[in-house]
Amino acid sequence: MRLSLCPQPLYRHSLDDALARVRELGVDHIELPVDGGNPWIDPGALADGNCDDLLAVLAKHEVRLSAVSVHQEGQLLLGPHHADTDPVCSGTPEEKSAFAAGRIRRAGRIAKNLGVEVVVGFVGCEDYSRWFPWPDASGWESMLPVFRERVLPVLDDLGESGVKFAHEPHPKQIVYNTETALESLEVLDNHSSWGFNLDPANLLLAGVDPVVFASELAGHVFHVHAKDGEIVAHHARRSGLLAHGAWDRPDRGFRFRIAGWGDVPWKRLITELVVTGYGGLVAIENEDPVFAPEDGLQKAVDFLRPLLPEGERQKPWW
Repeated sequence: MRLSLCPQPLYRHSLDDALARVRELGVDHIELPVDGGNPWIDPGALADGNCDDLLAVLAKHEVRLSAVSVHQEGQLLLGPHHADTDPVCSGTPEEKSAFAAGRIRRAGRIAKNLGVEVVVGFVGCEDYSRWFPWPDASGWESMLPVFRERVLPVLDDLGESGVKFAHEPHPKQIVYNTETALESLEVLDNHSSWGFNLDPANLLLAGVDPVVFASELAGHVFHVHAKDGEIVAHHARRSGLLAHGAWDRPDRGFRFRIAGWGDVPWKRLITELVVTGYGGLVAIENEDPVFAPEDGLQKAVDFLRPLLPEGERQKPWW
């Protein structure tokens, strides 16, 4: 198990300088976003196989890719399709869904061209609030046929390229907790290209123990995010965990934090990942409202590195 970085905090640098900074942090992998907002790449060119320049600068700094990601654009596969997602793609719901399917497929081509096995991302949800059994107690279940209809063809295409899709459970997604993750496997016929990016902070926000998720979804965790979440008890009594408003508002009942500054039980989680067979990458995210972009990355690296096992597990010697 090794560290990777989600590099958005380094976007103010050129790619060359950002990769140099990644190595200064003591990390040798990044998760590469391939949808809107990444100033370093031309996704269309990468999908067409024009990867030499990117591969050269990665090789120069001895940095590899843990995954490519397509969160913002993948969201539109299922929705929501109202005005909130117009900045990503305007149009009818059918046009937005087709756009997202195309972008996920493009991410799969990019992954194949770059020699990466995992695409991390979202597929969205028509209406997250339908988990609540009113006004329709079967509202959530009624969305599953469309989920199957839209996701399976995309997974088939990714599978033909030898690429897996690691869906990231999160409120606003069709999969947001352990139960819906397990249900999604059944709905998608246990498709070999469907699995999960375990982001423990997102799970905490949904009231889920990430250690339980790691245990029950063993073998289906394709990638991991190292992001912490803090339940701010004195604010949570007032706003709860799902407060509205900006993520950095000071009176939220829940905050995303860098690893080590929240309530994720990192030692238990890393142990569970190891004993259930996960040996992949752990990509640090900094969405912390307190620490500066690079300061947060450094503190997260310093916290997590001593916790990751080194060397191969051995038979008992005691």
